[in-house]
Amino acid sequence: MITCHPLSDRTGGFGLSKHIFLTWTKTLALVLLIPSYVTAQGYGPEVAASKMTVPEGFEVKLFASEPEIRQPVAMEFDHRGRLWVIQYLQYPNPAGLERVEVDRWSRTTYDRVPEPPPKGPRGADRITICEDTDGDGVADSFKDFVDGLNLASGLAFGHGGVFVLQVPYLLFYPDKNHDDIPDSDPEVCLTGFGMQDAHSVANSLTFGPDGWLYGNQGSTVTAHIRGIEFQQGVWRYHPVTKEFELFCEGGGNMWGLDFNEWGDLFSSTNVGPALCLHGVQGGYYWKSFGKHGDLHNPYAYGYFDHMKEANYVGGHVTVGGSFYRGPSFPEEYIGKYIGGNLLSHDVYWHVIEPIGSTYQARHGGELAVSNDAWCAPTDVTIGPDGAVYFSDWNDQRTAHPDPDADWDRTNGRVYRIQVKDAVPVSVDLSEKSNNELIDLLGSQNQWMVRHARSILTERRDPSIQSTLKEMIGRPSDSNTQLEALWTLYSCGGMTDDLADSLLLHLKPEVRRWVVHFLGDAREVPQSSGERLVQMARTEADVRVRSQLASTAKRIQSEFGLRIVKEIVARDEDGGDPHVPLLIWWALEAHSVSSQHLAMELLTQEDVWNSSLFQKEILPRLMRRYAAEGTEETDEACFALLN
Repeated sequence: MITCHPLSDRTGGFGLSKHIFLTWTKTLALVLLIPSYVTAQGYGPEVAASKMTVPEGFEVKLFASEPEIRQPVAMEFDHRGRLWVIQYLQYPNPAGLERVEVDRWSRTTYDRVPEPPPKGPRGADRITICEDTDGDGVADSFKDFVDGLNLASGLAFGHGGVFVLQVPYLLFYPDKNHDDIPDSDPEVCLTGFGMQDAHSVANSLTFGPDGWLYGNQGSTVTAHIRGIEFQQGVWRYHPVTKEFELFCEGGGNMWGLDFNEWGDLFSSTNVGPALCLHGVQGGYYWKSFGKHGDLHNPYAYGYFDHMKEANYVGGHVTVGGSFYRGPSFPEEYIGKYIGGNLLSHDVYWHVIEPIGSTYQARHGGELAVSNDAWCAPTDVTIGPDGAVYFSDWNDQRTAHPDPDADWDRTNGRVYRIQVKDAVPVSVDLSEKSNNELIDLLGSQNQWMVRHARSILTERRDPSIQSTLKEMIGRPSDSNTQLEALWTLYSCGGMTDDLADSLLLHLKPEVRRWVVHFLGDAREVPQSSGERLVQMARTEADVRVRSQLASTAKRIQSEFGLRIVKEIVARDEDGGDPHVPLLIWWALEAHSVSSQHLAMELLTQEDVWNSSLFQKEILPRLMRRYAAEGTEETDEACFALLN
């Protein structure tokens, strides 16, 4: 490992500036320590930064670069404000495996499934902690948390350690004393992620506001996890209950996952002119069916498309999309979606606005134009200082079809986009008290909010529950109420009685998330089920009705089908981009197993006469029953015809 140790002084013994000294050191290290590599022909790190164009009032600074950081593919800040970077040096072929077959899409079959580390083949990937010890905004200390990884593509902090994606595994490295040394070999949380194509593997580990760990899987790989097979999609894992599920299926080759201020999920995509995918619980999405196969529910009978972007700019691959809610950028950037564009070599910001129960996007502007054909953004994250950090793979090559292509592994950078003359901040939330962390839930700095929530979730201290409940009921902005609700739920403080009372909350955002939580329970108590049915009859907010449809798919038929009936009978959502199909998918989940109840409810006059039922539901229901082909479902078809 090449390590640059902390420098206590800004000048060396010969009066050289620290930056010049580091540049000479890095160059010498490349020449002496890795002579087998071809010297990079692109711009040097500092020169590349100087060539970037940013909006007035902004500047780009180099945070880290080769030789300490090469081939960066994912990065995340820890609770102490240090940036952890995955160096994807093993890409594109795993170590220690033999190819058996490669198809026309470069999907590779290997001779075996490797064992998890440290028993499996030792690869070249590593997770490196980059720290700015002297506060000048440049990383000067680098140390590996773990090396020898073999196609590592995602990391996330929580529950006393670090979660790491190394296909086919989701791993957990415990580090309870936070000394940056794993306490033991990793725990294998999940097995079965696809590894047929290293540019499409599972990626973008991100904790959701609900305490679940979410991730993407790309397009040209197939996962087999606990009896669930899927190609591209968004999946999630619960670190406490150990549950796994496919959150939504379909999409493009997605790299980048984030949640907006209301807790809605967005995954960056490679399906331009679409920007990203608004991932809805239980949803099915377009994918390149001829290349990637059908959806795994043959009765979906429809799908959502990607979120098209008005005035789309750049190449067709957006990566690392993150919502900006920081303390330093001007107001026009607050809440905007910032993503790297791999093929145009730039970083853009985008406006994402509600349309019915979902969203639409339009191009906002350029945040950093690299003016460098070697610049290849791979991830974007927001730092504790409110600056935008983006990793640069930095290679002349961006195409991936040839698994034997010659990749330049000497390069890699992390840049910081900041307002001019911004001062770096030093933070460490790990020692904060519970009360201090609760206060941070109302911060305008989303980095502080998310890390405070994460630490409180890890501590799961019952003594904070009363304070969080008070915050949810206190007249305040919806974001603070949501943060308190999410934290309470993640800490195990949601009870049936509390859920029932919160279904009457004044804020639709709170009601929607309580409906979500009830659906996650899979089976709801009688009182909650009746309240959900009543909400379906009277709820004024279309986004709450959308979640009611998603929840109806998950809970017992007694309530799920009645929720469907009430929303259809209202006949208000036929023109919504999402609700009609969500209603169908909920109905389809119960239509055969609870056929008699379904027919009883759907043949009532108020349902039968609704245009939503006649246009969107009835044709699909008849098709579903015909496909089932039993005597009972055939009779149901005839009854619907009559």
